[in-house]
Amino acid sequence: MKIVIMGSGGVGGYFGGLLARAGHEVTFIARGDHLRAIRTNGLQVKGVLGDFIIKPATATDTLEKIGHVDLVLMCVKTTGTDKAAQSIKPIIGPGTIVMSLQNGVDAAERIGRIVGKEHVLGGAIWVAASIEAPGIIRQVSQYCRIVLGELDGRITPRAQAVFEALKSTSATVELSDNILKVVWTKFVFFASISGIGALTRVEVGSYRSIPETRVQLSALMREVEAVGRASGIAFDADVVNKTLTFIDNAAPAVKSAMQRDVELGHPSELESIIGIITHKGHELNVPTPVTDIIYAFLLPGERKAMASAKQ
Repeated sequence: MKIVIMGSGGVGGYFGGLLARAGHEVTFIARGDHLRAIRTNGLQVKGVLGDFIIKPATATDTLEKIGHVDLVLMCVKTTGTDKAAQSIKPIIGPGTIVMSLQNGVDAAERIGRIVGKEHVLGGAIWVAASIEAPGIIRQVSQYCRIVLGELDGRITPRAQAVFEALKSTSATVELSDNILKVVWTKFVFFASISGIGALTRVEVGSYRSIPETRVQLSALMREVEAVGRASGIAFDADVVNKTLTFIDNAAPAVKSAMQRDVELGHPSELESIIGIITHKGHELNVPTPVTDIIYAFLLPGERKAMASAKQ
């Protein structure tokens, strides 16, 4: 497949590297020092699931000369979703598929409004990876899983084709007939570790076993579940208990991308990860007291980071 990785950070760099290693024609969209390092030294991946290097690696910061592609993996931060969706229009042909591997629950809808819903597949990923240095991706999780599917639940030839492409990598890949449920189930996990992690500023292994913190972790999960159910998502009855077990088995050093940004004073995905639950909860009359507190405590730092980034 001819594939563009829109955003070659931790997730994009890692999955793009896996696809390139499997023989697919992959173009990495990157910028600055990261782009220069990939062009010069290749894309290096260091991880608990194995090290490898893609050299030479095709990388650019412009899309106009790429031409139409088979698949675009959207891996930018959710704050850049709309801008990124506009920028990929030149590479969208009649059969191009666009799949979001972003955090949150509204990326596919936002992308579809810009490039056309008919191009969009739903996706969810489980991996902990980040840029360690320009051109170098560090993967720290024992898990590397991706689930994809049509937003309307059909099993289509194009979804099957993307499944087969991803299946050619070392990742665990699944094709789902209820991708929205999968995305929201992942969100129970991701919103909880992002919110609690950003407040505590420590790794998951340092807070998951503290009883007082675990109570709030569970409460946050139940609030996400309640908002999802009010939005029409039919979660499994034991979604919170399963998520807690997943967290208990995660590598102790895991931090979410949002937490890392908060710790560094960078603009984060606060609105898409925590704010969306607060706002949807209020709209749907679903109480979200823990989420509301986390959002309120993180919002001043977020606005400061955003103001600094604009200077």
